Amino acid sequence: MEKARKKVFMYYWPGCEVEILGVKPSYCREYYDNPSDVNFTKAVSDALQFLRNGETDMAAVYYERIDVEGHHYGPWSEERRNATRVVDHVLWTLNQEVTKTDLQSDLNVILFSDHGMTDIYWMDKVIELVTYIDLNDITQLKDRGAVVSVWPAEGKEDKVYNQLKSIEHANVYKKEDIPDRFHYKKGKFVSPLTIIAEEGWFITVSKDKLPFWKNGASQAWQHGWHGYDNEFIDMRGFFMAYGPDFKVNYKSGPIRAVDVYNIMCTVLGIEPLSNNGSWSRIKDILINQATMVRPVQLEHCLLVMFLLLLLSLWA
Repeated sequence: MEKARKKVFMYYWPGCEVEILGVKPSYCREYYDNPSDVNFTKAVSDALQFLRNGETDMAAVYYERIDVEGHHYGPWSEERRNATRVVDHVLWTLNQEVTKTDLQSDLNVILFSDHGMTDIYWMDKVIELVTYIDLNDITQLKDRGAVVSVWPAEGKEDKVYNQLKSIEHANVYKKEDIPDRFHYKKGKFVSPLTIIAEEGWFITVSKDKLPFWKNGASQAWQHGWHGYDNEFIDMRGFFMAYGPDFKVNYKSGPIRAVDVYNIMCTVLGIEPLSNNGSWSRIKDILINQATMVRPVQLEHCLLVMFLLLLLSLWA
């Protein structure tokens, strides 16, 4: 967006303070651990104000609490629902402000999540790697939960692979055997072996290494997790949009996370760079389906991620 000469303001967006390929946003309010509801509310209010007065062309706000409460208490918990109600109230306030200032015909709002979440049961559905392998045969183990990356010691790959294959509720892949649909195996940092758990199962070295225990007690305070096979329904995110560029009361088929970039560019009137998104999956949600780029050059956009919320304001 910045390269297309659009000013971008970002609030609590992870990494917005980092220059990437020579580009940084025009403004970054740096992310810190789980910004509060007050921070989120003010960020959305500030973003709308700066868009309205023309100080920025696009603003992005990150809100993490839905994810945090889902992890701690589970995706169906009242705590997670309360976090969603905060977003609902902020959107209600935003819509009131938009109506009051007569911007409703100029504002597109897009809400979408970057992942779903499922229930986990640590003590009942735990895969302890020490049960299957000798840690002396391993040089590195990365991550825990749904996916774990394994670097066997030199000469130990086949031994470790065969041992991990006996895990009942997970699949282990050599790098070259990782399913193509994951779009993962060609990465230069991918480990020689990758373990992917069945939905709801949690991989760790051993139970005493499980993360996020309360004072060493035997009761977990993580009840939700994500990162499992994206074919599982619970791993799906959501996408909703309204505004002058979108059809009303239209229900589309599933789209993918990589498609959102093309929607953003189209709403902003920017030619997208080459990417893995598909115009065929998103064109039917837009009023103007003829082209990926609108004929009218748009001027303002607000993007909020809580999960993710995108709003675009144009003149």
